Amino acid sequence: MRVVTAAQMRAIDAAAVARDGEIALMRAAGDAIAQLIDRYARGDGPVVALAGDGNNGGDAYAALAAYAGARPRIVFGRLEARGSDARRDARARARIAGVEERPLPAVPDVLGSASLLLDGVLGVNARLPLDAGSGALAEAMNRSGVPILALDLPTGIDPTTGAVDERAVNAVAAIALGRPKLGCFLDPGRDHVGALWCAPLGMRDEDATGVDEPVDVLDPAGFIALLPRRAAESDKRASGAPLIVAGSTQFPGAAILAAWGAARAGAGYVTVVAPEGAAAALRAHLVEQVVVTYDERDPQAAVQTILDLTGRCDAIGIGPGLGLADAFGEIVRGVLDATTLPVVADASALYHLAKRLDQYREKPLVLTPHAGEFARISGQGTIPPGARLARLRTFVERFGIVTLLKGRTSLIGAAGITFCNPTGSNALATAGTGDVLTGIIATLLAQGLSPADAARAGAYWHGRAGTVAQLRRPRGVIARDVADALGEASQPAPSADGLLSFF
Repeated sequence: MRVVTAAQMRAIDAAAVARDGEIALMRAAGDAIAQLIDRYARGDGPVVALAGDGNNGGDAYAALAAYAGARPRIVFGRLEARGSDARRDARARARIAGVEERPLPAVPDVLGSASLLLDGVLGVNARLPLDAGSGALAEAMNRSGVPILALDLPTGIDPTTGAVDERAVNAVAAIALGRPKLGCFLDPGRDHVGALWCAPLGMRDEDATGVDEPVDVLDPAGFIALLPRRAAESDKRASGAPLIVAGSTQFPGAAILAAWGAARAGAGYVTVVAPEGAAAALRAHLVEQVVVTYDERDPQAAVQTILDLTGRCDAIGIGPGLGLADAFGEIVRGVLDATTLPVVADASALYHLAKRLDQYREKPLVLTPHAGEFARISGQGTIPPGARLARLRTFVERFGIVTLLKGRTSLIGAAGITFCNPTGSNALATAGTGDVLTGIIATLLAQGLSPADAARAGAYWHGRAGTVAQLRRPRGVIARDVADALGEASQPAPSADGLLSFF
């Protein structure tokens, strides 16, 4: 599904209006919003909507007209405003349904007694900084202490960039109408969104073709559809046989976690190849996986050992825990230069490949840097606030390599498109979870997914697993918990789905 800029949303909405009619779309939007009112309302006070002059305000009227709960309903709007035919229809239906209408622009004094506020002030056509009237309403909503359900996105967030006004609404939830807005996924806007719902309303991604650069997001159904399924007659190697090149005498745990990630992601046969000094630790923890060793003091022989193993493997995960010594650089580059298998490279491998990325444009390769690693491999230093998306697109265009830029909202860059990952939680902010992700992606590559699909499905699954692990253990999640949660997180209805939920 497309995550849209303001311009893309206007194009999609205009096409939907031409097909289905604006009144029908606003009624459908109101029905969707109404379904969330009782989920987020607190107490028995009235549901209070603040309605701007445009169609975002019309959606607020439509929601209160559709709401069938027991709570009183009040809408604040400019009584002289006329707006579109759809807005006038919504307003008329709200009156017939018994919704009390009060005038703006005065800041309502009843907000603190409400059970829920509906923020319908601006929507996708917002411009920053906020005008005085919109800013005053946003501040009043925030001061009230009442839960706020934002319509489309909270007032004060730029729908395209995620930039925020200092008075931006802090919502407990937002409901995207038609398509999620890109600014709700990007920092600092994401801090103001709360839970994000989407009501697709029958709108179509293709109606934004040619408008801005595309960003897509996986939904639960799309993720499940991407996951490879074992055929009934599969043997262990046909189920995916990744080779994990990871670990060192100092950091054997990284190889263990990557191997667990690969195995829990469904690999039938996981092989780990590591320096001799790591063998004892690996064999003590890896019971179902095969451990092969090499002598890191002889990099050429080590490369040959690894390449000999690739004949019975389907993909390679390389880098976690290897270390920064020159010998490991020779090994990483030697393997990448010679293999034809798809590869996911992380951690130490990124360090060793940083100045040679232009040689791997034709490789089926996934890079998985965090922000610090990306600053180094891009050669452009620290990413300024608000520049992650642009910097990733520039990097991918330059090198032609699928790149997963990790973060609270991970971004996956591929040729001609960027994917925005909606899953995950702060439970993933612990040592070793990136190693688990490397194992997951290695397995998905081994099972036949393209680099772009393996990266976006792996990021989605990893984020889901982090949330499931946090639900199981609210405090103290460690990387092995994330690996162990992958099975539950692969189901159509896991315990949690991350930032974005759908009707």
